[in-house]
Amino acid sequence: MSTLPPCPQCSSAFTYEDGPLLICPECAHEWEPLDTSAGAPAAGDDARVIKDANGNLLQDGDTVTVIKDLKVKGSSLVVKVGTKVKSIRLVDGDHDIDCKIDGIGAMKLKSEFVKKA
Repeated sequence: MSTLPPCPQCSSAFTYEDGPLLICPECAHEWEPLDTSAGAPAAGDDARVIKDANGNLLQDGDTVTVIKDLKVKGSSLVVKVGTKVKSIRLVDGDHDIDCKIDGIGAMKLKSEFVKKA
């Protein structure tokens, strides 16, 4: 039987696991368990690794170039090949990149359709 830590808010001993979180049934507080040896979250919190079409590592603030014509959903606009996108933000989800494209506005792009500029 594993021993779970008490709730950090109300010190209740009746905590339980729900996926990657620990939950207190008395005060409804939810938190991630800490690895007691390193003080870091225990459940595999690896850094996001997002790569462009050529395999280069992308980071927040990078400038990328679109490598394929991309139709904008719900519009007749098209993001043309060679369009430079500045100051990208990496996000979780199906579309890895959150950005703003001149003439189109805010968009989400997949990293497989861009290359690092």
